[in-house]
Amino acid sequence: MSSKRITIPVSSAVGKVSGVFTLPANAVCVLTLAHGAGAGMDHSFMVNLSEALAAIGIGTLRFNFPFAENKKGRPDSPAVAHQTIEAAIQKAQELEPALPLFASGKSFGGRMSSQYLSEHPEAPVQGIIFYGFPLHPAGKPSIDRSEHLKAVKVPMLFLQGTKDTLAQWDLIQEVCGGLKKAKLVKLEGADHSFKAGKQDIMSLLVKATGEWVEKIVNKKAK
Repeated sequence: MSSKRITIPVSSAVGKVSGVFTLPANAVCVLTLAHGAGAGMDHSFMVNLSEALAAIGIGTLRFNFPFAENKKGRPDSPAVAHQTIEAAIQKAQELEPALPLFASGKSFGGRMSSQYLSEHPEAPVQGIIFYGFPLHPAGKPSIDRSEHLKAVKVPMLFLQGTKDTLAQWDLIQEVCGGLKKAKLVKLEGADHSFKAGKQDIMSLLVKATGEWVEKIVNKKAK
């Protein structure tokens, strides 16, 4: 496995952000891996997820959004976040053009990635993985944030905990049930940070990701 820190140019107005490209020797695909609103790409969850995915042959390009890069507390506007995701997708494709490419993200990073894909169906990705889709603010159940998902043209994998306060279980079920290309994986007892007592939720996230990705890659190869 090789892992290297890189720089990703976003735009003249936004500047550049940092990234880490991790590629196992037996890579079957690459994921762009966008972080959440509360922490950057070097948060332990992001690092551990990247390493665990590499162990099953999935490469990752995790990257900072500009607000994390510049150590600002407030997340970037959707327009800036979308530009950053586009730059990360382009960089991942440039680094490994022969490997299938997927988008993914934790919370805010996943939602910004799907918003970008809903507006750019031509993007060269084969699917998107949500590590906890933030369906609504805590304590304010709603499905308004899911409206754009109807315009996403690629398969979607939702990995959701039943105790996630940002995605009431019955509501995320309803949303995924209305999307033809969505698969919802239930992580019993897990919260938005994927903590669930002594359960090893990380291994469940990685197993579900690997199985889903393998099916799509094999289907495309036929």
